[in-house]
Parts: sequence; C-alpha cells; structure tokens
Amino acid sequence: MSKVVVLLDMSVDGIAGDPSWTRPFVDDGYVKYRHGQLMSSRALLLGRITYEQLCRGCLARNESDAFTARMQRIPKYIVSRTLRQVGGNSVLLDGDITEQITKLRSEPGQDLFVYGSITLVDHLTTHDLVDELKLVIHPIVRGGAGRRVFPTDTPATTWRLAGTHTFDSGTVILDYRPARRS
Repeated sequence: MSKVVVLLDMSVDGIAGDPSWTRPFVDDGYVKYRHGQLMSSRALLLGRITYEQLCRGCLARNESDAFTARMQRIPKYIVSRTLRQVGGNSVLLDGDITEQITKLRSEPGQDLFVYGSITLVDHLTTHDLVDELKLVIHPIVRGGAGRRVFPTDTPATTWRLAGTHTFDSGTVILDYRPARRS
C-alpha cells in the first residue's frame, strides 16, 4: 500500500498559493529535503494549478540535474475539472477522484507525493486520504495576501506530530500523521 504524502508551503499566518515568495527561505538543507521526498516517491499527485506551474518551470528545463530529470520522468496524476488533456507521462484523473486516489493508494510501492495543490489537499484531507501532512512554515507573515491552507469550511480533523525539521533559513517543517491511525 502506498502512502499519500503532502508537502505544503505556507507562511506563519497560514497563507499558501504561488510559492515564489518562498525563495528567500530556500536553503541547501531544504532543497536536499525536498529532493529526498521526490526521489523516494513513485508518483506525483497534483492539482491543475500546480501541474501548470510545474510545466512552465521545472518541466521546461533540461535534465542536467537529478531533481529536474526525476521531476520530468516521475509519473504524474493530475486532478482537474477543467483540463481536457495532459502531456508526457501524466494521467488526468476525472470522475470520482476519491475512488481513483483510493485505488492508487492501495497499489504497492513508494509514496504518492503531493506538492502544493491547496484544493486537492483540502479534498484529500476531507476524505481521509492523507497519510503524512508536512507543513512547511516559512518565517514570514504575508498579511492576508493569498489563499489559506485550509478553507474555513474544511471539516475538523486531529493530527499528531511525528517530527520536525528546522533549516538555517528559519523554515520549519511540521510532520503530522492522522491521530486516528496509531
């Protein structure tokens, strides 16, 4: 069985979205951590916006480094109500997303890794499909500019802290597991 592992960048005040504001807080330790997460995953699970950002950014670069090469080659499952086609080694998930992700999760192998994808993360959390929630908190207060990590109508859930990672930049990762699974 695979795990669904979420890595979600956010500010101290809970704002996520376009990650361009995180650049000042990306240091070597954080880059190494993210690379490790990607390398230990069997596939990416992405929402439309994150997928499109990846296509414009990392997927458009040449494969001269291991991260870019892995990002281009790893299978991608894209959740979208508006896309009609996706390129390369990507598969568009439509219809009953919960059922499809449950099926993917039941397959053997490494993790299904979710980068960003706020709307998708909300859906996964609401439907009890997140096995590891890694909140990447960058040392900045954005003052309300941007999307909140979890909308106000997200159902309440309880999580237990499984670990922390602190980087020289002041960025901290809080690594959570659902409290109901011990």
